[in-house]
Amino acid sequence: MERFDPSPDIGLTEEQVQARIDAGLVNVSVKAESKTVSQIIKSNIFTYFNLIFAILAALLILVGSFKSLTFLPVVIANLLIGIVQEIRAKNILDKLVVLSDPKAIAVRGGQRLDLPADQLVLDDIAILKQGMQICADAIVKSGEVYVNEALLTGESVEIKKTAGDSLMSGSFVISGECRARLDKVGAESYVSQLTIKAKAAKDQEQSEMMRVLNKLVGAVGIIIIPVGLLLFSQQHFMAGTGFKESIVSMVAAVIGMIPEGLYFLASITLVVSMMRLAQKRVLLHDMKSIETLARVDVLCVDKTGTITDNNMRVVEVVDLTEKLPQPGDDNVILSEAKDLAAEKSTQTESFTLISDFIAAMPEGNQTNDALRAFFTSPTGCKADSIQPFSSAYKYSSAAFGDETYVIGAPEFILHEDAGETSALVEKYSSEGFRVILFARYFGLANGCALTEASEPIALILIENTIRENAAETFKFFADQDVQIKVISGDNPVTVSRIAKEAGIADAERFVDAGILETEEDFDEAVGKYNVFGRVKPDQKLKLIKALQKAGHTVGMTGDGVNDVLALKEADCSVAMASGCDAAVQVSQLVLLDSDFSAMPQAVAEGRRVVNNIQRSASLFLVKNIFSLVTALFSLVFFMQYPLEPTQVTLIAAFTIGIPGFFLAMAPNYERIKGSFLKNVLVRALPAGLTDAFVVIGISLAGRYFNVASKDISTACTILLAVVGFMILFYIVWPPKGWHIVLFALCAAGMAAAGLIFGNIFNMGKMSPECIKLFIIFAVIAALLLKVLTVLTDHLAGKNRKRSKE
Repeated sequence: MERFDPSPDIGLTEEQVQARIDAGLVNVSVKAESKTVSQIIKSNIFTYFNLIFAILAALLILVGSFKSLTFLPVVIANLLIGIVQEIRAKNILDKLVVLSDPKAIAVRGGQRLDLPADQLVLDDIAILKQGMQICADAIVKSGEVYVNEALLTGESVEIKKTAGDSLMSGSFVISGECRARLDKVGAESYVSQLTIKAKAAKDQEQSEMMRVLNKLVGAVGIIIIPVGLLLFSQQHFMAGTGFKESIVSMVAAVIGMIPEGLYFLASITLVVSMMRLAQKRVLLHDMKSIETLARVDVLCVDKTGTITDNNMRVVEVVDLTEKLPQPGDDNVILSEAKDLAAEKSTQTESFTLISDFIAAMPEGNQTNDALRAFFTSPTGCKADSIQPFSSAYKYSSAAFGDETYVIGAPEFILHEDAGETSALVEKYSSEGFRVILFARYFGLANGCALTEASEPIALILIENTIRENAAETFKFFADQDVQIKVISGDNPVTVSRIAKEAGIADAERFVDAGILETEEDFDEAVGKYNVFGRVKPDQKLKLIKALQKAGHTVGMTGDGVNDVLALKEADCSVAMASGCDAAVQVSQLVLLDSDFSAMPQAVAEGRRVVNNIQRSASLFLVKNIFSLVTALFSLVFFMQYPLEPTQVTLIAAFTIGIPGFFLAMAPNYERIKGSFLKNVLVRALPAGLTDAFVVIGISLAGRYFNVASKDISTACTILLAVVGFMILFYIVWPPKGWHIVLFALCAAGMAAAGLIFGNIFNMGKMSPECIKLFIIFAVIAALLLKVLTVLTDHLAGKNRKRSKE
């Protein structure tokens, strides 16, 4: 393979780029691509349970019981809805993914081009700046950057890279700017090789809800085969029942045990939620994050970009060169607005010096951009050397001849030498300003901690305006029992004041993270404080871990390179699309409009999905528990299964499917508590056992009193419907008006289906004896359901109490 070594200022020619594209040497990363339409159709059709349904349908057709095929329209409808919804979701999400894909700057033919990262080719010259994730292995050709390789090595260390040094894909630029030649692209890059190995090792982790549903569906899938075969054998070979009747009875039992509606409803609800969030400009990188977000009880946010908007502006400059001002002095402002700054008469030597300093710094840092917009009069004096901003040591530096200047956080520059300057810093910080110090440094500023003395020159006051809807957003989280923890690199006094103004609860409880050293310090601090200032990148990670250690489900929002490690560690990570590439790619959710006010909608959507799926899952499991228990009883006591497939379909449609669908789409913003499986079983078990008891009981009583089996079958169907509507009211209690209307319509629909299409659903008139038995067992069902519900609630409460202890 011919390799090119283009000039960092010229890059590849158009012909060389095309040759690379023709050879397939393009930076197409290894990632989870969305399914094609044909894959979606195949994955929905060729499933295990669809195979079971096909076999059951074939058996019913074989014995000529065509009216027992009423379950097929429901299966086909589910199938079509699933395919259509998944294709719609794919189309919406594919469009949004394009917006969040990492971007790159390439130099080709001497021109700078903004390109998607997957359009870079081998040997391209790429310009890498602060906040950008390195998308391919590269070699620095010119310039100087500090990179963090923590996503690859696990070590949060800033590594200096100069000409000739290698850059690994997956790392990201902390500060500086360089031009690098791409050495390995696409699947050959380091991060892609790691991804390939990870994919070979294990599948993507699933949420608790989907993991439980998969286990339930898998377990039932195994059970139904031997139970079905045993039921048929027992009925046909041992009880002497006819072949047709034995097949119909077996199919009814097996259909009742298949939780196909439950898995379908969960999948469709999640897909619809992804679509809803996509329409609100919230992109999910993986579906499990919907549930994780819904379970978050602590949300960690930064000040800038979350509480305040991303627009910074310099509002005051305090000159410290002539006379050290005192808090309360009025005449301490060098320039109050950009318009005044432009007037030569107001520009002092300090103003010009800062202008030269800022002009020497690389672009891409929001703070530098605000300073560049204000200090607009550089003399053209070039810096001999610069050190871009270090997020670890909170300063940047530039040397002009024998003089070295630094700009950054006052406490990191002055240390204990702050003296009277610290009083000014505290004063302006308490007023909500971000305070930056410009000083002359009497030592070598090499990107490490400053150890020598500094001479203060000016304090620069910067502010971010609080987002218009910030107070409303944080009130939502307070109402939803979600704690807000503000984690910022700024002065804690400043952050506390702004957080309080934004309506964050207990914002006055703040701490300087500089005093937190041991693991015990962090464990104590997360329970004591709500605002953390002067937080270093590795401390953000420690705070997240401390909150998780305390039993919290932690969400984290961020947009900068110093947020990446914490975003990766958090249970649910949320990035602003306007932030750095690294943060966007690491996070599970991306706010495409970089508007934090979209978060309440995302949380509400997650809670709606999980809470409603829990409720609907209970309905489906009632049928499965009943069918399994009744089938096993029929096997042991040689009793024919009392229901027909059409009756199972009728009950499932009006007491489970239709109400379950509407319940799954209803608003529900309650905080999610406890285990998904336990929550579902606590609601489903009483009704499932009640169904089994009364159906078995009335079947045995009918046999004893010589009641016709068709009458008993009709009575069993109505009994199951009665219990079904009881459990519907139980899981939504207290019911709202629309619940009552929905359930009434379902009851009316079932009654109409039984009366009008009685022949199809095998619903006939009951004899007087059967009516008496029905009334008795209906009363028993109501009492038994109440007793079992109280008992399971009591046992669940005791288990919760034990787990807390």
